[in-house]
Formats: sequence, C-alpha cells, structure tokens
Amino acid sequence: MRWKRMMQLLDVHCEGEIGKVAVGGVPRIPGETVAEQLNWLNSDAKGRELRHFLVLEPRGAPIGSVNLLLPPKHPEADAAFIILQPDQAHASSGSNSICVTTALLESGMIEMQEPETVVTLETAAGLVKARALCREGHCESVTLTMVPSFVHELDVTLATAEWGDVRMDIAYGGIFYALVDADQLGLTIEPGNARRLVEAGMVLKSAINVRMQVVHPDIPAISGVAYVMFRSRDADGAVRTCTTMWPGRVDRSPCGTGNSANLATLHARGMAKPGDSFLSRSIIGSEFQVGLAGETRVAGRPAVIPTITGRGFTFGLHQVALDAFDPLGRGFALSDVWGDAAGELR
Repeated sequence: MRWKRMMQLLDVHCEGEIGKVAVGGVPRIPGETVAEQLNWLNSDAKGRELRHFLVLEPRGAPIGSVNLLLPPKHPEADAAFIILQPDQAHASSGSNSICVTTALLESGMIEMQEPETVVTLETAAGLVKARALCREGHCESVTLTMVPSFVHELDVTLATAEWGDVRMDIAYGGIFYALVDADQLGLTIEPGNARRLVEAGMVLKSAINVRMQVVHPDIPAISGVAYVMFRSRDADGAVRTCTTMWPGRVDRSPCGTGNSANLATLHARGMAKPGDSFLSRSIIGSEFQVGLAGETRVAGRPAVIPTITGRGFTFGLHQVALDAFDPLGRGFALSDVWGDAAGELR
C-alpha cells in the first residue's frame, strides 16, 4: 500500500445523526487547550487539509460529522474531542457527545461499568459529563450534563426579501444558534419539508452573521451563529426541532446544543425552571429528553445547566487512507450533491 495517512473510524449514530469517531491514527493537533486546537483546525492550512481529508469526497459526504478523539488537557477529563464538519471544526455537540461516549465504552477504550458508567468529555466549550446506562456490554442511553447555556439576545427581527420580518432568538448551547419558529415561514417540521427548511436556514444564517457579531465572552474561539434551528410544538407538548446545517442538510437528531440554547430562552422567558424536563423530537421523530439541572452565570449573565438524554448505536468500523499519488486525495465536492456550497469550501 502507498498510503501516506491512515485513520480508523468507528461508525456511530445518535438518534439518526451520524457521528463517526476517529479512534486511531489521529495526528497531533497543536494547542495547549482544546479551544486552541479548535482554532488551529479552523485557521491553519494543515488543519483544513485534515478536515477535508475526512469529510469531503471520496472518503466523506455532506451528512454527519467526524469526531477527532484527542488526549484530554483537563485533569478531570477522560477524553477530549473536536467535531469536524464540511464547513469547519465545531466546539460542541450533544449528538456527537453521545456518539463519542458510546464509541469509548462499546470499543473498550474506557471500561464499561454496569449499570452505569460516568465519562467526562472535554470539548472546546468546556467539560461535558456523560452518564451512560449500560447492560450486557451495550450502552443503552446517555445523559449529558451540558456546558452552561445562555441567551445572547431575544426577539431579534431580521428583514428578509423572502418572508418579510422574521423574529428569532440568538442563544448559546455550546455553539451559537438562531432559533426560529417555523410557522413564520409558513412551514411545518416534517420530512417532506426538509429541503425547504434547509434552504431557508442557509439564507437566514448568512444574513444574521452579516448583521450581528456574536462571540462567546470567555472563549473567543467560539464565534458566529453556527446553525439556524427551527422549532415548533407537537400536540402532546413536545418541542419539534429542525437544525439546518451547511452545506444544506438537516440534523437527523433533535440536536443537543440547539435544545440547550432553546432551554436558555425558555428560562429567560420564565417558561422553564430547575427540575423541569420536556421531550424534544427531530424531523424524523427521534427523541431527546431535555432537562434543566440548574442555574448559573456566564460572564455575569444568567445561564442554565441543561441535560440531554439520547441513544447512540454503533453500525460499523472502517479505515480511510490517503494514497500519496492520488491527485484527488485532498478531497472535492460537486454541486450535484453539495449544492451551491460546493464552491464555498475553505
């Protein structure tokens, strides 16, 4: 074999959302903290090359994420990870935290204890505690204690040519979200509307990032609205969500960081208090249980401690490699699959 690079990936999904975990062959990522490593992946040419190697064709696809498993920096952490997606490396994700926890336990990288194993994950956004219910060698469900989540601004009005004035909340749940009630656009959150929702989400994300400068007050490496999440209510009171993601797809899971951000808005409006919990459903009907574990503050502003409970499932193990003589080894994307975003890769 003429392989210049080889990495081993464990295939995992959380409630339908793919979160592959790179468990072998991960190169050293420069940085004294995970936030610095995130910044390197997003700013350095070699960091972008590694991301493109894993997420672009011929090895990757627009759907899902690849999680880089890293040695932890924090003394309390069992493992660290950074999420790679086609647009950039991201700081935090609930579904990917569940995928990583499932991978660590079911692969034996961390010893599984029954009936419960606690794993502390380090992300660029901070520590995430994962409490896994385990039986007969299987990780049945994972409850995450997420990083503190807070509101940046409520009831932002954005003028659009397509839908007139669109009202949204900007909130942080590990990354920044614009949270939009779907009925403002005349849409419902259901599989048949996935394309229309994602097209709207891409338009709104671009416009809001032009209008607003959003930066985490304590972690400058986390900036900008990463996703637009549409929300509605089901007849039984569950929150229905649809997070729209570059280059033009929807999150198959209910979205952990998005629900954390939404929880902060509910708390700010007096609609949620410590001890409350509710069900959140994705566009495909998969579910997370969302809880409000406590209140805190971030840089002087009110914040909440969310919990997210969901399930991860392993479905494969494979290796990806780079042939030193492959002229397409750096990866590519075409508009037939990637849409107009194929020309925006960086």
